[in-house]
Amino acid sequence: MSTTGITLKTRHRTVADLVELVSSMRFAITMLVMIMIAAIIGTVLTQNQPMPNYVNQFGPFWYVIFDKLGLYAVYSAWWFILILTLLLASTTFCILRNAPKMLRDMRSWRENVREASLRNFHHKVEWQAGMSRDALAQQTAARLVHAGYSAKVVDKGHGLLVAAKKGAANKFGYIFAHSAIVIILVGGMLDSDLPIQFQEKVLGKTAYLGGGVIADIPAQHKLSPSNPTYRGNTFIPEGQSSDIALIPRAEGNLLQPLPFTIELKKFIIDFYSTGMPKLFASEVQIHDPETGKKFSATIKVNEPLIYKGVAVYQSSFEDGGTRLKLTGFPMSGNSQTPFALEGEVNGATPLARGAETFSVEWSGFRPFNVENVAASNDARSVAKGDSLNEALARTLDQHSGSAAKNANNKDLKNVGPSVQYKLRDATGQAREYQNYMQPVTIDGAQLFLAGVRANPNDAFSYLRIPADDAHTVKEWMRMRAALAEPALRAAAAARYARRALPARGSADNGALERQLEESAARSLAIFAGASGQGTGGTDNGQGGYAAVARFLEKIPAAEQENAARIFMKILNGTLWELWQAAREQDGLAEAEPNDTHGRFIQLAANALSDSFFYGAPVYLQLDEFVEVKASVLQVTRSPGKPVVYFGCLLLVLGVFAMFYIRERRLWVWIRADEGGAHALMAMSTQRKTLDFEHEFNDLKTKLPQSA
Repeated sequence: MSTTGITLKTRHRTVADLVELVSSMRFAITMLVMIMIAAIIGTVLTQNQPMPNYVNQFGPFWYVIFDKLGLYAVYSAWWFILILTLLLASTTFCILRNAPKMLRDMRSWRENVREASLRNFHHKVEWQAGMSRDALAQQTAARLVHAGYSAKVVDKGHGLLVAAKKGAANKFGYIFAHSAIVIILVGGMLDSDLPIQFQEKVLGKTAYLGGGVIADIPAQHKLSPSNPTYRGNTFIPEGQSSDIALIPRAEGNLLQPLPFTIELKKFIIDFYSTGMPKLFASEVQIHDPETGKKFSATIKVNEPLIYKGVAVYQSSFEDGGTRLKLTGFPMSGNSQTPFALEGEVNGATPLARGAETFSVEWSGFRPFNVENVAASNDARSVAKGDSLNEALARTLDQHSGSAAKNANNKDLKNVGPSVQYKLRDATGQAREYQNYMQPVTIDGAQLFLAGVRANPNDAFSYLRIPADDAHTVKEWMRMRAALAEPALRAAAAARYARRALPARGSADNGALERQLEESAARSLAIFAGASGQGTGGTDNGQGGYAAVARFLEKIPAAEQENAARIFMKILNGTLWELWQAAREQDGLAEAEPNDTHGRFIQLAANALSDSFFYGAPVYLQLDEFVEVKASVLQVTRSPGKPVVYFGCLLLVLGVFAMFYIRERRLWVWIRADEGGAHALMAMSTQRKTLDFEHEFNDLKTKLPQSA
C-alpha cells in the first residue's frame, strides 16, 4: 500500500495538497497517535468531576489553563472531536483510494506475464512431458484446482499459460480492518455527547446547580425526551421511584427525562468477610406511562435491564435517608449534660450551643464496618508503655484507612455502625466527622472512635475515647468537664497532696503538702490549657501534652528528662483524683483503684490531650437508627453500540484475514516441444513462510508427474 494520498487534478493546488495530506497513511498514523495521547490524559485525569475538585487538586491558575484546554472532558472536547473527524476522513479516503484497486486485483489473473519474466522468479521449476501442449495444460489446471487453487488456461499464441491463485481473500483483511475503523468511529460519535452539546449551544440548555422538586426545575435545565444518546445516573431510595436521570456537567447536572418510571422495591446487598461488597442488586418495577405496562425486574451488576432502547445498569449504592437518633455531649466548658438529637442522612439538623448556631449535615451511614483490629496493623491502636516523648508526639495524626486491606481474616472484625456528618458554623466553615456507634477493642482496651478531618481529600484522624465500666463515654465526659472546672481542679490537687503526704502534724510536712498541692494544681492547669502561659492569662486555649511540651521547653535541657518524669507522675495522680472529685460531686462512690481503672486513666489522659484538636463543640454518639438503602442506577441510550459491535466484528475478520490468509499466485507456461511439451512453473506470495516452501515443494513434485 502506498503511504501517499489521493492526488487530485485541479487548478487549486492548495486543495489538492490538503486532500493528499489527509488521505495519506502518515496523516492517519499521526491522528491515531494523538488519540492515544488524549486517551492517556483522559485515563490519568478523572473526567467530568465537579469544579471544586479540580481547583483543590491543581489550584486556581492551572484549573483555568486545563479548563481552556478541555482536559476535564477530553472525549467531548472540540479538539478531540476534530481529531476523530480527521481520522475518519483520512481512513475513508484510504478506503476509497485502495479498495477498488484491491478488488480489481483479487479478480485479476495477472495473465500478462511472459516466459522470460517467469524465469526470474526465485521459486520455479521446469519439466518435460510426453503429451501434447493442450493435454498438459488441462492436466495442470485440474491438479491445481484439486490443490485448492482457482485456475484458468490462457492461449498466448506461442504457448499456453495456466494462471492460478489462492487466498485472494487476504485483501479483504485490509478492506475490513480500515472499514472497521470508520464504522467504530461513526458508532462512537453516535454515542458521544454531541447531541447534548448541540442542545446546550443551540437550544440554550444549561446545567442545574440547586436542589428541590424536579417538577419545579425550569425547562432550560431539562433535555429533550427524544434525546438520541445519553449516559446518566438516577438515585432511588427504597420505596421511591424516579423518571429522571442526571447527566453530570462541569457546572452542575442536566436532567434527562426517561421514557419510563423506575420504582425501587428492594435493594439487596451481600458482603465478603473483608467487608467488600460481594453482590448488590435492585428489585425494581417498571411503569410505562405511554402504554400503562408494568413489570418487575432484578438489575444486577453486569446484568442490565434493557427497555425501549434504554439500558439500566446497577452502578452502586448509597444511603437513602437513614433515620438517626443520637446523644450529644458537650466538648467545651464545664458542662457534661447530654442532650438528644435526631437526623436523617442527606438532611441537616440545626444545633445551638450557647450563642453559637451550627448545622449538622448528615452525609453518610454505614450499618457495619469490617476493620483490622490487630494492634500491630491498626493505626488507631494505643501502644502500651508509651514514653513521654511518644505521648507528646501522639496527637490526632494517626489515620485510619480501610482496615480490611492487607489483613488476615482472623484480625478482621465487624466493629458496628458508624455515622458521618459535617458540622457547619454560622460563617459556612465546616469540618467532617465520623463516629462509631460501638466501642472498638484495640490492644485489649475498648475505645470509642471519633474521626475528624478538615478537607474532604484527607483521611480521618481519630479521637480515641476509652469506654467506662458501663461501656459508655460518660465517665470520660465527666473527666473532661471536671478538667475545665477550676474548683474541681483545686479539689483534685488538694486530694492528691493529702494522699501523697499523709498528715504527720509537723509544720514542715504541711508546707511540703501545700507545695505539692500547688505543683499538682499547676500541672492540671497546664494540661487543661488554663495555666496563663499564653496571651491574656491562658495557654492560647491549647492544653494537653502539647502544652506540657511547651512548659518543659523552658526548663534547662539537662534537667528536662527528670522534670518530665516528675511532671507526668504528678499529672497522672492528679487526674485520678480529678476523676474521683467529679464522681463525688455527682454523688457517686469513688472508683476502685485497680489495673482496669489505671489503664482507663492512661487512655483518658491521651484522649483529653487529643480532644484539644477535635475542633467540635459537641461529640455525637449514635444510639438508634432505621436504615434506608438507595440504589444508584446508570441509565444509557446508546444507538451506536450495535454499530460499534459490527465494526469490532469486521475488525476481527479483517485481522484474521490479514494474518491467517496467505495469497499465492502460480503460473505455468506450456509450449510445444520435441516429443511432447515443455512446462515452466513459477510461484510467488506476499509473505514467504515455511508453509509456502512446503507447498511449493509439494506442487513441484505433483505437477510434473505423468497421468
